[in-house]
Amino acid sequence: MFDLQGKVAVVTGAGSGIGAAIARLFGRRGAAIAVVDRGAATAHRCDVSDPASVDAFFATLASTSRGIDILVNNAGIAHVGSIETTAPDDLDRLYRVNVVGVYLCARAAVPVMLRQGAGVILNMASIASLVGIPDRFAYSMTKGAVLAMTRSIAVDYVKRGIRCNCICPARIHTPFVDGFLAANYPGKEAEMLRTLAEYQPIGRMGTPDEVASLALYLCSDEAAFVTGQAYPIDGGVTAE
Repeated sequence: MFDLQGKVAVVTGAGSGIGAAIARLFGRRGAAIAVVDRGAATAHRCDVSDPASVDAFFATLASTSRGIDILVNNAGIAHVGSIETTAPDDLDRLYRVNVVGVYLCARAAVPVMLRQGAGVILNMASIASLVGIPDRFAYSMTKGAVLAMTRSIAVDYVKRGIRCNCICPARIHTPFVDGFLAANYPGKEAEMLRTLAEYQPIGRMGTPDEVASLALYLCSDEAAFVTGQAYPIDGGVTAE
């Protein structure tokens, strides 16, 4: 089960955290991985918010591989603040990466998948697209857009061989979380980690490997009947 032998998978935002875990797991399952990150020292440099950068990457990939079987739109950035404390520049920055980035990569991959007659797109949304989260105005807006894009792509291409789903994680313990706490709560990192863990009824944050396992299922042939769906992986948050 969950064999990706012979598949070509593109994973954006794969320099660390969830994206890196997905790339590692897909590679162990046999996929040829195009690891995409703006800060990657090896693999493919690409700014998903820049149309020219995205087009250049997919053109290069098309010339060096047989196609694209899987696209995981994982690249994203976060922001803390209500509508009152979210500046227009903050909103634009999140929109460019979290929304435009998903759009540009999907737009580039869809024609390739249509020529093949098959393909899978998996977008990284958030529980913020399903429930209200305090002080996450801009982030929630962008992840709501990712959910809407997911369902739109699924409906438009369901009869043409392309499946599209999204994952909606709660808080996942990644290097980004550690860096954010160190920068914004110096000396209180342990206390804040406990607060983040307690947000999930299960009593802890998730791990990148747990998200990667769900991604593997959704991108494998075992999920061939699944499209247009949003999958929470949230330690019970949305069950309450």
